[in-house]
Amino acid sequence: QLQLVESGGGLVQPGGSLRLTCAASGTAFDVASIAWFRQAPGKEREGVAHINPDGGSALYVDSVKGRFTISRDNAKNTVYLQMHSLKPEDTGEYYCARDSHRGGWTWPGSYDTWGQGTQVTVSS
Repeated sequence: QLQLVESGGGLVQPGGSLRLTCAASGTAFDVASIAWFRQAPGKEREGVAHINPDGGSALYVDSVKGRFTISRDNAKNTVYLQMHSLKPEDTGEYYCARDSHRGGWTWPGSYDTWGQGTQVTVSS
């Protein structure tokens, strides 16, 4: 069984940077595709970035392309989300999740394991 724990959120000014960490424990992390989602108050959970098991393929929602980078270190059982040029609209609770491949990568229903989330607030 896989467990996921996010960290690294916080308050940052517009234009700033943060790096989120998703630490995994349990089994089969190195064969799991992992995604980062975010959810702002009153809005649906949104897929932000996705990475395949060996880290060779990454996908991004259009709004973060060129600003966010997803990566992983399987030796450390960790997935990262490096965020640059942050905007107020990037504010939300950020979650990492394991893809069970039941649908498209941006569909929350495709994921069977979730972390508890870490809050990112972009504000001056």
